[in-house]
Amino acid sequence: MSSPESHDHKETELTGGPRAPRSESIAGPDVAGVLSASDLALTAAGIADWQLPTGMIPWFPGGHADPWNHVEAAMALSVMGRRAEAERAYQWLADHQRPDGAWHQYYVAEGVEQDKLDANCVAYVATGVWHHYLCTGNRSFLESMWPTVRQAICFVLDLQLPRGEIRWARHADGTPWSFALLTGSSSIAHSLRAAIAIGEELGRERPDWELSAARLADAIRNQPDAFAPKDRWAMDWYYPVLAGVVTGQEGRTRLASRFDEFVMDGHGVRCVADRPWVTAAETCESIIAHLGVGRRDIAIEMFEWVQDLRADDGSYFTGMVIPERVHFPAEEHTTYTAAAVILAADALSDYSPASSLFSNHRTLPELITIG
Repeated sequence: MSSPESHDHKETELTGGPRAPRSESIAGPDVAGVLSASDLALTAAGIADWQLPTGMIPWFPGGHADPWNHVEAAMALSVMGRRAEAERAYQWLADHQRPDGAWHQYYVAEGVEQDKLDANCVAYVATGVWHHYLCTGNRSFLESMWPTVRQAICFVLDLQLPRGEIRWARHADGTPWSFALLTGSSSIAHSLRAAIAIGEELGRERPDWELSAARLADAIRNQPDAFAPKDRWAMDWYYPVLAGVVTGQEGRTRLASRFDEFVMDGHGVRCVADRPWVTAAETCESIIAHLGVGRRDIAIEMFEWVQDLRADDGSYFTGMVIPERVHFPAEEHTTYTAAAVILAADALSDYSPASSLFSNHRTLPELITIG
């Protein structure tokens, strides 16, 4: 696949709250010639089937859940019209939030598995809540989740350092980790804008959050030494673009600059640059990043590749080693991978009212400029 620098990009403006959901006769996104709405409905059914009665969505049956991937799965359920299951997932978060606003790193059905408090995972609830509101227009849901979002964002911003970056995590005893990560901070920047959008919609503006988001974006754009070096990882390559911090021509240039390092032609995006392992979820995130800078041609082609990891039951294998074509981890199917495929299909097809949340960042409150 080539990586030229120009393509028309359809952009959608968000005005006056969420768009009305489309006709119920449409079951879900449809990426013409690649994946139908009925195909994606089967994928969503698998996520719902693996959701626990408590609302928690584990990676796979008997496995653990983390707050970030739990929210990712909930967003996919929202896109596919599974409103009750999605709202049970958000209620699980509300029920398990710590008094300090955080969630632990990993949960299993019986309780906490890993007690670290990851700032990026904590912040992502804001993205999910705003996404669900856009999909459903359910204002009572938005009102009910506001305290959860507010507490989560306050926890995260307490980890922000003077130049803008946000430390990765705290130990369960409250001791902060010593460094920040570019991928995590980029995702937090997007979640902060979603939290600001929620506050504005509810008449609870937070100018302090706007300033924090601006400082964080400035660090991401202009202070690379603020973050621990993780250049081998694909997410550090595309996440500043996916999160809407690096946009337009600058975003296209960033994606093109390391495209050949991370993309295995005909297969997908490597997890790390020096290993021949492609993952469906990271490929789907890269698809949305390319879509957001006008490279729909690349996005569609990569989405076709992802279907090589689709199983007969509609689920998706986590990854594959190339050229051996061995699934890795062995035979693993994950709810977050299925969710990433649904969200990419939604972005490509412009199906749901939240379809542009990750691909047209002008639908979120603007990042203010700091001196």
